[in-house]
Amino acid sequence: MLENSHSIYKFEDTLFPPKITLQIKGKLYTLDKPWIMGIINSTPDSFYGKSRTTGQSQEVLKKAARMIEEGAAILDIGGYSSRPGAAAVSEKEELNRVIHVIRNIKGRFPGILISIDTFRAKVAKEAVNAGADMVNDISGGGLDSEMFDTVGGLGVPYICMHMKGDPQTMQNFSKYADIERDIGYFFSKKIEKCHKAGIKDVILDIGLGFSKTLEQNYRLVQNFSYFKSLKLPLLIGASRKSMIYKLLKTSPEEALNGTTAVHMAALMNGAKILRVHDVKEANETLKIYKQIYT
Repeated sequence: MLENSHSIYKFEDTLFPPKITLQIKGKLYTLDKPWIMGIINSTPDSFYGKSRTTGQSQEVLKKAARMIEEGAAILDIGGYSSRPGAAAVSEKEELNRVIHVIRNIKGRFPGILISIDTFRAKVAKEAVNAGADMVNDISGGGLDSEMFDTVGGLGVPYICMHMKGDPQTMQNFSKYADIERDIGYFFSKKIEKCHKAGIKDVILDIGLGFSKTLEQNYRLVQNFSYFKSLKLPLLIGASRKSMIYKLLKTSPEEALNGTTAVHMAALMNGAKILRVHDVKEANETLKIYKQIYT
């Protein structure tokens, strides 16, 4: 359980964290250093235009090859835009957008890890059967009651993100008694359900930009190490989000420098996975972090 204090860990504790491992389809992976997850959106409406693909095989493979060359350990494939107010997408359409993309990437790059970004159990199952290695659920199981049992049966890691509501309504739910403790409680309940369903490896994502104000997002980055008490790998997803470009009065296209600043803060506070649009720049940030602090 989380303690009441927001300062559970000193900064020095992030330099020598406990060894974290993930079991993925019979192989054991050690997160002895942070990983970079590259975003590939098979959507026409994701908030950052350059992350979108049409799903055409050559376009997708070119983007995947570049991300792998630049240092991505995971590619995150999504077919449902979760930006605030995004239009709903049918399950059939989501499957049409992601399954062939996963097959094409895995066929060309069999060694790369792939996560499927979905809140639907059927999409998760079909994606893992097509080659995906983990499930990234923005709803933490809240939008499909079958998600936990499905992932438990698939035997792959599960990324549990904090969100209230759904992509169409989430910004109406940003009131918290104490945001760190509320999210910590949310995670503790979800972790219990995951383990009961047979999910062995859970990764936590605090859900920057989801059901949170700009100020709350930065408070969570400041106190990110609070969630280390849950003793699970932490993922941060800040890349080019509105918390950055609204603060800087700019746009997603001009938010790379601000993204890098947030990534460094997150690494200093214990982030184990950076979910990013710009793999090369994130990898450079990681190299500088390691040179200074390890």
